Amino acid sequence: MKLLVPVKRVIDYNVKPRVKADGTGVDLANVKMSMNPFDEIAVEEAIRLKEAGAASEIVAVSIGPAKAQETLRTALAMGADRAILIETDAEVEPLAVAKLLAKVAEEEMPGMVILGKQAIDDDSNQTGQMLAALLGWAQGTFASKVEVEGDSVNVTREVDGGLETVKLKLPAIVTTDLRLNEPRYASLPNIMKAKSKPLAQKKPEEYGVDITPRLTTVTVSEPPVRQAGVKVADVDELVAKLKALGVAA
Repeated sequence: MKLLVPVKRVIDYNVKPRVKADGTGVDLANVKMSMNPFDEIAVEEAIRLKEAGAASEIVAVSIGPAKAQETLRTALAMGADRAILIETDAEVEPLAVAKLLAKVAEEEMPGMVILGKQAIDDDSNQTGQMLAALLGWAQGTFASKVEVEGDSVNVTREVDGGLETVKLKLPAIVTTDLRLNEPRYASLPNIMKAKSKPLAQKKPEEYGVDITPRLTTVTVSEPPVRQAGVKVADVDELVAKLKALGVAA
């Protein structure tokens, strides 16, 4: 079985984003970028499925600027077999991403598409669900456990009331949650090997997909600065302050 793993290049999760002075977006100049953490978990799960004999090939795919090659090379160093970069400098919304991934899936015919449940830059949590709808495939979202059994896959997913296990007929879409696994570090030999692994470069136009944004960002602003806390001497003073704020009855 072939696995398709979409990965996204985002601001590193350790970096505090800065808003541009004109409020048009987030400043990406001289900012450390890395693979979206949820996608990293997806790559790790794909590798584990291959190591367990449930998969034969892992194809990583990314949609973004030329520098997204670095993100794909990271996936290749972790254990992916080859990669596809759909290069564009435009901002691509989840629906356009899903349409492009659907075209790639039709071309590659994977048994499963594994991707992060959301990207930490826009937090949309839409691509996996849209992709499943476009392809007409079963979907298991927010996966905390994935087990392949023949022509089906059991996905334990995190829901509001706890855990739910669904059995999906392959091919299927699986989106990964934080508790699924802990991604491995790429070893130096694998990083060197990744440089020679195949990485195909394509354009959105080659797939006949219109990636024109349907949404317009009006303004981006920093969250309000939190006010400092106040120490109180006793419970009576605390209650008095809460009543003054209208918190306590």
